[in-house]
Amino acid sequence: MQSVKELEFFKNIREIREYEFGIFYFFDGLVISEMKEGAIFNWDIAEKIILVAYQVLGKDKPIAYISNRINDYSVVPTDWLKFYKHRHRLEHYSIVAYNKSGLASVVLERMFFRHKIRQFSNLENAIKFSLSKVSGKEIDLSA
Repeated sequence: MQSVKELEFFKNIREIREYEFGIFYFFDGLVISEMKEGAIFNWDIAEKIILVAYQVLGKDKPIAYISNRINDYSVVPTDWLKFYKHRHRLEHYSIVAYNKSGLASVVLERMFFRHKIRQFSNLENAIKFSLSKVSGKEIDLSA
């Protein structure tokens, strides 16, 4: 398992927000979450993070979101409907899972998320993919 803080890419951090339910890392065009063990990711949490993302990254720029599932936690998949009801948009959504329980909710989330959810077993690959999608060009994390 890789935490965001362990990567060379971490030097590009714009802001970190830590809450009782998890840590959120904000980079240009990218938000990475690391939820805490046993947390329940629901609309109340999502709405709070969306507002922070708009403050830190701006509302008119494309944003990719990576769920780095280093801990076991639950997601309320039907809350994606609230996300769309409030006219929020997310350019790309990726999940990095290191075991079967980390992928368990993906099946349900796919039923409610309107776009493709990309799955990765490596955080660096998820970052490269996400940044290339929001920037429209290949990304080299070693630079």
